[in-house]
Amino acid sequence: MSHPFPLALAAPEGELSLMTRTLLDHARQQSRLSPRRRIIQPFHKTNDDPLHRMLNVVQPGSYIRPHRHLDPPKAEAWILISGALVFFTFEDNGDVRDCLHLSAGGEIFGVDLVPGIFHTFIALEPDTTIYEIKTGPYSANSDKSFPTWAPAENTDGTAEYIETLRRYALDRGVI
Repeated sequence: MSHPFPLALAAPEGELSLMTRTLLDHARQQSRLSPRRRIIQPFHKTNDDPLHRMLNVVQPGSYIRPHRHLDPPKAEAWILISGALVFFTFEDNGDVRDCLHLSAGGEIFGVDLVPGIFHTFIALEPDTTIYEIKTGPYSANSDKSFPTWAPAENTDGTAEYIETLRRYALDRGVI
């Protein structure tokens, strides 16, 4: 599936990448324009890098299909720079394992996840910005394993699935 709008911006050049307000503002603007309602601002220079570092800027309504990283197994960590989200992990059958409210400056402002666990999140505030770290390398063919119990991106049912997750969090007092 090709995407006319980029999934990610270009990584900054050079050996030292600065995380500036200008860079962040540009990524936020691009996430608002993206049909996916999100954009990645990578800092790693190639998909072959052993450690991927990026800003993930996400708007409410963006659908990040639950997934896990098995081939190869990849650990991930997220730290919120701004905004808030609900982070979910799932059992293999789709039952919610964890439902957590994360907010920049809040009690829970980040998570670190071992490989092989299904996960997703939904942004609660505009311009929610996450500093994400993930084991590399990246291959589009094997980076993510998707479950059958969650709709694919850009298919019928994604808005309803996001609402189901939001209601799950709301019913449990997470948001």
